Amino acid sequence: MNPNPDISNLNPFKKGESGNPNGRPRKYVTLLVDQGYKRSEINDTIQNMMAMTVDELKQVWDNPKATILEKTIASAMRKSIEKGTLYSLETLLSRVYGLPKQELAASISPQPIWQGVKLQVETDNSGN
Repeated sequence: MNPNPDISNLNPFKKGESGNPNGRPRKYVTLLVDQGYKRSEINDTIQNMMAMTVDELKQVWDNPKATILEKTIASAMRKSIEKGTLYSLETLLSRVYGLPKQELAASISPQPIWQGVKLQVETDNSGN
């Protein structure tokens, strides 16, 4: 590594200025709840749309009478398919079905915590 990197192109934030002025992007469900949808409606729609074919999903997206809920979910699913990533689909599935159970391997050792630790205590025998 270069011990003296060129930092001439870096600009610090001005006092009171945020590095992320728009904040963290809002999640799909939060946006939809803010628009008046009930969580049960959102979950039901996600579940139904997950069972659609790609052509059916495209029809929902292209339908001018589709609800914002349907369009938002269709958009998330479409982006996920186009990018070749499962991120949006995993988010939608975990919203409806919950996260999959994860196993955690742990081992318990019967050994005392202090085993192998040597304590050295200095004593002052001078009476001070």
